[in-house]
Amino acid sequence: MISQEKILELLPLAFSDTDLPLPGKTVGKVREWYPLGNGKRLIVTTDRLSAFDRILARVPYKGQVLNQLSAWWFDQTQSIIPSHLISIPDPNAAIVTEVEPLLVEVVVRGYISGVTTTALWYRYKLGEREIYGYTFPEGLKKNQALPEPIITPTTKGGATGHDERLTCEEVVSKGILDADTWEQVQTAALAIFKRGQELAQKAGLVLVDTKYEFGRAPDGRILLIDEVHTPDSSRFWKADSYESRLAAGQEPENFDKEFVRIAYAEGRGDPPGRPYLGDGEPPKMPDELWVAASERYMTIYEMLTGQEFVPGTYPVNERLVTNLESYWGKANL
Repeated sequence: MISQEKILELLPLAFSDTDLPLPGKTVGKVREWYPLGNGKRLIVTTDRLSAFDRILARVPYKGQVLNQLSAWWFDQTQSIIPSHLISIPDPNAAIVTEVEPLLVEVVVRGYISGVTTTALWYRYKLGEREIYGYTFPEGLKKNQALPEPIITPTTKGGATGHDERLTCEEVVSKGILDADTWEQVQTAALAIFKRGQELAQKAGLVLVDTKYEFGRAPDGRILLIDEVHTPDSSRFWKADSYESRLAAGQEPENFDKEFVRIAYAEGRGDPPGRPYLGDGEPPKMPDELWVAASERYMTIYEMLTGQEFVPGTYPVNERLVTNLESYWGKANL
């Protein structure tokens, strides 16, 4: 594991954006991508950390973890459904098949939990028993496992610019996907989640919920895209304390990026005592929070994969150009 002192030194060098001599750059919250022609795309994952729908910080090695951990999961789930991944030319970069993204985000939930207005527990606590098209029995406790994982889809962006909740039936009835495609996606999503829960349990973690994205390749195949079972796309709890904390009515120990959101919500920044939930200018947080975030990302990578995290060199842009030149040949970059 990288020392805290080394991470602290790298904070000013954290990978904020790409600087590649390639046309067609598109920028997302965390990733940047370039069309390569011949049905391929270059995706570069930065160290940007987002929450509350905004970029809050740059965290050393975060981008590398997301890129390499997703590649590992793509390999673990290849027998269930193929992915868009072609190769990894750099720790922060992936060459992928260019697809047409399906306009539905597939959220799979294994537990009744959460405090946001869209969370299962929030709706259940209000007295709702028909949620996302599912009927829930009386007497459920917060954070307990559901009998079977369920899919709670959302639109991607929607008419309001924000994700909008859907039932599984509405995905087809509203014409977002045809019935056959949606059936294939649901079957794959539940199987991927089951595989994820099994491997997370072996690593000492509970995979609570996650989101998947799928796309249609030029040849018509449905592919798994974006990222899989990362601290950005999924929630994890520590497995060894889950049962005892549930029995005691305590919150499970989260082990993803949720602790960053909690730090903001509890007002640990500057000015102190000011809770932040996304409105206005975010408070300045101490460097120790970002060092801890970097450590957590690397730790999760090692726990899930069982492999040692091998850090890439910084600055990332210089290394990235060198690796891409080696991959393609200098004349093509």
